[in-house]
Order: sequence, then C-alpha cells, then structure tokens
Amino acid sequence: MPFSRSLTIVGCHSEGEVGDVITGGVLDVPGKTMYDKLVHFETKEDSLRQLLLNEPRGRSSINTNLILPACDPRADAGFLIMESEEYAPMSGSNTICTTTVLLETGMISMKEPFTEVTLDTAAGLVTVTAEFTVPGIGEVSVDIAYGGMMYVLVDAASLGLMVDNQQSPQLIEIGERIKRAVEAAYTPIHPENSGIKGFSVLEFTEPLKIEDGFKVASNAVVVSPGRFDRSPCGTGTSARLAVLHARGEIKEGEIFKHRSIIGTEFVSRIRGTTKVGEYPAVLPTVKGRAWITSFKQVVLDSTDPFPQGFRVGDQWHIPPN
Repeated sequence: MPFSRSLTIVGCHSEGEVGDVITGGVLDVPGKTMYDKLVHFETKEDSLRQLLLNEPRGRSSINTNLILPACDPRADAGFLIMESEEYAPMSGSNTICTTTVLLETGMISMKEPFTEVTLDTAAGLVTVTAEFTVPGIGEVSVDIAYGGMMYVLVDAASLGLMVDNQQSPQLIEIGERIKRAVEAAYTPIHPENSGIKGFSVLEFTEPLKIEDGFKVASNAVVVSPGRFDRSPCGTGTSARLAVLHARGEIKEGEIFKHRSIIGTEFVSRIRGTTKVGEYPAVLPTVKGRAWITSFKQVVLDSTDPFPQGFRVGDQWHIPPN
C-alpha cells in the first residue's frame, strides 16, 4: 500500500465539540499574517481540509485545527481552523482544543500555577443590530455581532422555541432559514479586514438568569451545513457578551456562564472595552476545558479513489448543480 500522504493528528474535544489537531505532516505556507495563510489553504491547498473533513475520514460535526508557525512574534504558535464548509477565522472551542494539545503533548511547556499561551489567529470584534423578514416565519428581530466570526443572534423564545435537544430539528431548520434571509438582506464586513464578511453561524439565545450569584444563559449555535456546535461556542460567547454589554445587561468584570445544548459550560467575562474601526467593542475572556480522545495516523493510499473524500446527501448539504 504506497501512501501518498501521512498526517499525525491528536483527537480532542472541548465540552463536546470535536476539534482535532494536526501535529505532523503539514509544512508552513507563505503569508505575512495568519489570515494570509488561511487564504492560501482556502485557494491553493483546500484538498487537505477535504481529505480530513469529508467522509470516510471525517463527518459534518468535526473540526480540525492546523498548527503553524506564528506570524506575530508575540505569539507562541499559530493555528488555522478547518470546518465542514469553511476556514473559520476564530473559534473558542477550537482554540481550547489546540491549546490543550500544545500543552499536553509538550509542544509548549507547562508552567505552574498558570501557563500563558498566545496563539496567532485571524480574529477581531464588532457589533451591529438589524431586523429581517424570514419567508414562512415573518419579521424576526436579530442582533449581529462579531466574536471572531460574524454571528446572527436570535432570541429562541421570540419564535416559540427553546434551547432544548428535543427541539433540535426545528432549531436547525429555522436557524438555516433565518441565516439565508439575513444573508440576502445584509452583508457585514469586518472594519479592519474586508476579507472577513458574511454569515456562516447563527446563535439561538435564552434570557439571562441568576444562579448562585452568577449570570447564566443557554445557547445553541447552528453551524453550516446545518448542525449544532456541541460546546457553548467561544466565538458565540464573545458575540453574546458584546450584545449583552451593548444593552447594559452585563458589566465589565461580571462572570457570565454560557451553556450549550448538551449542558456543558464556558465561563466568561468582559475584561475591558475598546473600538474596532468606528465600532464599540469588548475584550472578552472565555474559559473552558478540553480532553484528548485519541492519537491517530491518517494516511492516503495512492490508489484510494477518494483522495479528497466524499459527501452523501443524507447528512451533508449538497448544493444544486
């Protein structure tokens, strides 16, 4: 069996969301910034993402992270996030998975009592609010916020829904419809990087409540091609913090516990405020956990008829020809 490719991968998940990490078999690519490297892979070497995330090696609910040398000298390492449909500029759960693997494998030395790790990504922060009409649903009030990715945030109760596993089919179906309606009416563009624009994620939210003196809320993030982020979602938490702060519902320094549709939790706070371009912004901190699940060697046989994997319409969105 002559192998044309061999990759070393550490399996990992953060509060339920899979974020495997490539630790060997991929060289660095040209780019002055990590965003440049993202564009390089997206336009010139997307076969790597397809090989790992398409079937038979992947599935729609897997993310894979690629560790690369940082572009910013202040960073310990750089990494890119490969998802089923895109290269995400930023993701909280994937950041936690990547950091866990870097530390647990000894690629970055641990220090007691705390280890500070700086990762080079393609992220930022900005908020906007708008209203849209969704076919078959009517007028829907949404918030638009940037927490490392552009988010459409929708109050689940405003549509007669709850963030509950029993309502998963409705949440996914309606979430995708709202996302498409917003895309058709408005295209947000990052004020400092025009390459980051548009929507790929929608966050259903529930109201804040108080538990043991802390502000707590549940959410469900709908990720393309139509599935839930299993974790509370780091970028979604950052976007939610921005919206809550803009509405005066949370102050700097207050602890906000954000829960996923499976009940796992990220603990977050706003450590300060700033501006990105002309927009007010918050500086979020998100704390979570991750667990290594496997060490695996992924190979590509030179005779394999599916060098970039395949997709079947029972679980993947197959666009019309």
